[in-house]
Amino acid sequence: MCDLYSKLVVVSGPSGAGKDTVVAKLLEKDSDISLSVSATTRAPRGNEQNGVEYYFLSVEEFLEKVDNEGFIEHEQYGANHYGTLKSDVEKRLSDGKTVILVIEVKGAANIKKMYPESLSIFIMPPSLDVLESRLRGRQTESEADIQKRLGIAADEMRRSVDYDFIVVNDTLDDAVNDAYNIIKNHSK
Repeated sequence: MCDLYSKLVVVSGPSGAGKDTVVAKLLEKDSDISLSVSATTRAPRGNEQNGVEYYFLSVEEFLEKVDNEGFIEHEQYGANHYGTLKSDVEKRLSDGKTVILVIEVKGAANIKKMYPESLSIFIMPPSLDVLESRLRGRQTESEADIQKRLGIAADEMRRSVDYDFIVVNDTLDDAVNDAYNIIKNHSK
């Protein structure tokens, strides 16, 4: 366990880059690191559980929270809505945790505006070919969805220059160590 102090860390990257896997390993590595659980309107995948990987909301529930300013950021990504619950982040920060937000590129830009002291890390796949292989390996999306995600990924990768740090997820252990050292050693 390192001596982290309360800070907000934004982690983004294209679908299939491994950002969730990198973050899961960071959480195992240090109990001072906490994950903000995002809300989404997409259906759970595999064994995902409500309140663990995401808060799974209906579109109506999600939009009600938008109307009541319950999110610090929210975006539509593809056909689904995603957002970061204000109450979840504020509680974790007040508990002295380093809070990681795994959010899309548009949401990350909004967080940087609202929390300029936050740290941002972009998880980059080694190449678009590797990314495509990872997406196909999931076997959860149609061909049209894969092509759409690849188009979105190319745009997101171009916007990676807006982040404080870029971590290439070629070898998982190296990516985790790089991200951990960034969180541990850099403050805004």
